[in-house]
Amino acid sequence: MKKSTFIYKLVSITTLMAFVAFFSCTEDGLGYSEDTIIYETPEPEPEPVEIAPDEDTGPYTTCNPEGENATRTSNDLPNPVNVGTIDDRSCYANYKESTIDGITWGIYNITDGSNNQDAPNTLQPRIERSLSRSSSTVVGSYAKFTGIFRILEVGDAGSDSQNGTYIAQAKGKHTGGGGSNDPAICLYLAKPVYGTGINADKQVAFDIYAERILERGGEGSGREVVFLKQVNKNEIVDFELEVGFKEDPNDSTKKIHYCNAIIGGETFNWNIPEPDRGLESGIRYGAYRVKGGRAQIRWANTEYEKVEK
Repeated sequence: MKKSTFIYKLVSITTLMAFVAFFSCTEDGLGYSEDTIIYETPEPEPEPVEIAPDEDTGPYTTCNPEGENATRTSNDLPNPVNVGTIDDRSCYANYKESTIDGITWGIYNITDGSNNQDAPNTLQPRIERSLSRSSSTVVGSYAKFTGIFRILEVGDAGSDSQNGTYIAQAKGKHTGGGGSNDPAICLYLAKPVYGTGINADKQVAFDIYAERILERGGEGSGREVVFLKQVNKNEIVDFELEVGFKEDPNDSTKKIHYCNAIIGGETFNWNIPEPDRGLESGIRYGAYRVKGGRAQIRWANTEYEKVEK
């Protein structure tokens, strides 16, 4: 019995020592070695969003002496680098220019409530340039605008449906009435994207949308808003917009009124509804609409081509 007891105790002690040895090589006694533990790497803190050399910052007033203009066309520069006729309906700032890295940029800055040209509480502030319209509806007629843009800030009214600023638009009247006397056909809308961490209250990027009519003269619910792409703050983005008439490939007796854009190398083609009612193909660009805050858009290398068959 003594020998059996001794053997039993020896086996028990050996087992205990093995058990202790095993768990001394594990993490928290769970059987996992340190080498098998996966540690999560914390997300790096984002870099502070950069301020552009020609960016307005800090507090501002809606109207300023340097931004006042007697008429919509009275305060343009003598020989602006941007093509088109100025349409200035903002008392915040007049059209200016800046040269950065050899590129001369047209400056379009507007603020909420700064339209000093139209009746109060009617039309939105804007500084845009209008281009002569193609008034021919014959197949092969078109208006084409090219340039590059940078977005530094867009309007923020506190709700997604009210946020954003238009950077360009396709225009054109139509037969049969309905809607505005000078309707927008497709507007290119930039909405703010805010950063995180140190940039939590700053606009770091912009979602670009196409706001398109569903019917001639469409306004409000008569338009659809379609996401196109995102661009970063102060990013130089190529832009091309062509509006015109072409033959319907499915029926040579019919035509298509098209509105085709290329933004940052991506193509966004769209056919305007009811092409037979279209009378014009027009383009405007700059900065238009700011229902809250301030908007700052830059345009450079602008060119315009018009063909009327």
